[in-house]
Amino acid sequence: MRTDRDTRNPALSYQLSSIIYHLSSIIYQLSVISYQLSAIKDHISPHSLSLPHKFKLMPEEYVILVDEKDNETGVMEKMEAHEKALLHRAFSIFVFNDAGQMMLQRRAHSKYHSPGLWTNTCCSHPRPGESLAEATQRRLVEEMGFSCKLEEVFSFIYRAGFDHGLTEHEFDHVFTGRYNGDPAINPDEVAGWRWVSVPELLEDVRNKPEAYTVWFRIAIGKMEEKRMLA
Repeated sequence: MRTDRDTRNPALSYQLSSIIYHLSSIIYQLSVISYQLSAIKDHISPHSLSLPHKFKLMPEEYVILVDEKDNETGVMEKMEAHEKALLHRAFSIFVFNDAGQMMLQRRAHSKYHSPGLWTNTCCSHPRPGESLAEATQRRLVEEMGFSCKLEEVFSFIYRAGFDHGLTEHEFDHVFTGRYNGDPAINPDEVAGWRWVSVPELLEDVRNKPEAYTVWFRIAIGKMEEKRMLA
């Protein structure tokens, strides 16, 4: 005898979860934009704002669960996915200038893992229903305050344990881009930034690996192997 549980449509559940998430996210973003626009009228930098408590109650962030071929298998609240060490889609952005230097960011000290460590220009997860092209541009602006043309160059899977019982298990899509200006960092996400030459960076990663995030060390090693840093 079949039960209601047996007859549920996983695809429909995925679509409904995505729609609910996007509706709540849109409402939240509109509220924040309205608040930031009022600040701009008073000539205040939006990134310098300390948002009122009601705006910190952001809708739960969801990640896209995938298999080892990056086929979508569902969605899950971000912290739950990290607690259960489930494979999910992610991206890492590496931005270079015309001098061949790489832009690094230092993660904010308030991050729930890897706080204060140096890493690539930007990294995050696409939201349910969001393409990688959309997500990379959105997050680059949110974290670093600029956008540029990005190109996916390779992908890899990694798994790494962190404090508090959390595990990053990601299908990481690596993007590169070119930009010659200074970023306008979001202090809620980024503690600092710098341009660094590739030879200097590789030497520093070898000498002080603990100063860099796990995924960055893996990705930069693969970029070196593929001769993408020459």
